[in-house]
Amino acid sequence: MTEKNSAAAREPDRKRGGKQMTAALLSLLNKTGYNMVQENGQRKFGGPPPGWEGPPPPRGCEVFVGKIPRNIYEDELVPLFERAGKIYELRLMMEFSGENRGFAFVMYATKENAQLAIKILNNYEIRPGRFLGVCISLDNCRLFIGAIPREKKREEILKEMKRVTRGVVDVVVCPDATDRTKNRGFAFVEYESHKAAAMARRQLLPETFQLWGCAVQVDWACPEKEVDAETMQRVKVLYVRNLMISTTEDTIKAEFNKFKPQVVERVKKLRDYAFVHFYNREDAVAAMSAMNGKCIDGASIEVTLAKPVHKDSTWKQHLNGHVSPCSENLMKFPSKDDGDQKSGGEPVSLSPSLNGQHSPSSAEREQHPYPFLSGVKLVPVSMYTLKSNYLRSAVMRLDYFCYKNKWLPPQYNLYLATSQNGKKNLVCEILIPSIADGSQSCFMSHEPCATVEDARELAAQMALVHLGELGEKER
Repeated sequence: MTEKNSAAAREPDRKRGGKQMTAALLSLLNKTGYNMVQENGQRKFGGPPPGWEGPPPPRGCEVFVGKIPRNIYEDELVPLFERAGKIYELRLMMEFSGENRGFAFVMYATKENAQLAIKILNNYEIRPGRFLGVCISLDNCRLFIGAIPREKKREEILKEMKRVTRGVVDVVVCPDATDRTKNRGFAFVEYESHKAAAMARRQLLPETFQLWGCAVQVDWACPEKEVDAETMQRVKVLYVRNLMISTTEDTIKAEFNKFKPQVVERVKKLRDYAFVHFYNREDAVAAMSAMNGKCIDGASIEVTLAKPVHKDSTWKQHLNGHVSPCSENLMKFPSKDDGDQKSGGEPVSLSPSLNGQHSPSSAEREQHPYPFLSGVKLVPVSMYTLKSNYLRSAVMRLDYFCYKNKWLPPQYNLYLATSQNGKKNLVCEILIPSIADGSQSCFMSHEPCATVEDARELAAQMALVHLGELGEKER
């Protein structure tokens, strides 16, 4: 038994009093042969496990575990999560008091183990009336760099980012929809690890930092969603990007039907990208190989398999670059600790609904009195059960409208708009990915705004105006 193991095992003593707790953790370490160390507000079990050779497991092998009772530790969690497979590492977030912080991260040896853990342990009743929440955890390795000079080419941006930051793997630059010789004023920079991306973000954040003499905006990019291989094997829709704004859906359909007639079912185009639906997967895969890099209306297109959107969840981006799924009520999981996060911070509350399953622990609570007015009772209620006249803001009404039409929640994208006199304002774009009847699904505020709230509200108003007649049809 190492000195570090003994010290880590004694950590909960201050709260639980206990020799019994210490003995339980030391017994676990002796039985498994794993090491345990506490640092930066988290206690790490394993990483790597005994006898491990080679690199750590790839992305997609780690799960987030939430709603852990504060008096539960590794001696219970490890045997429980070993039911799904070999654990590479378990990290339990800790308070200074010795209690856990209510959440942990478990990295498995394989992605299959992680998926099995979600299947068998999400909503697991670990204590009477206390149910765990388990979902996939992903590290973000991509940064968004805005306010880049529009004449810069991909090779120039890649060279500059490699010069000023470390660990750059790739740069994605989107050409302007109307002038293909220019970029859109932003780029996505992919790093070799989340740590490298976090260090680069910290370096680039100061307002005094400039690229090519211009102050740039830096933030975490929304990461690509992980889709399991089994699901991707069933995909028969292609994602086509870098199209001209003027290119029509009929033109796209005709071009993709050239390599084999009558194989395209339909095309849905949004601005400068489109989704091409095929009758058969085999034809979709063949068309992807045949059409990738081809020119349509003078634009060189990129073609990949479209990644399906999970119907039960969307993804929330956390401030430290980690992402986790959340249910339709928009309450998100707490984010993973990295070196940047202050150890005294409290995680955000978990949603009572995980992966579409209603947890018994969130059963409708009994009425209880309102402490500020005598005789008034409070009853929990979901905003989606209310009538729309209870909602004043356009943002809330749009979310309500999408829910009632069984669409995914709207996605809000912010852009910085700099006028000729140097004044900077914000423009918001809303994308509603679930509209499937051929109607417009992308909406933008018609004028720049001074605040994020105003930009979102204006864009939501534009979307509601357009969707008014459509909403009546859907009802």
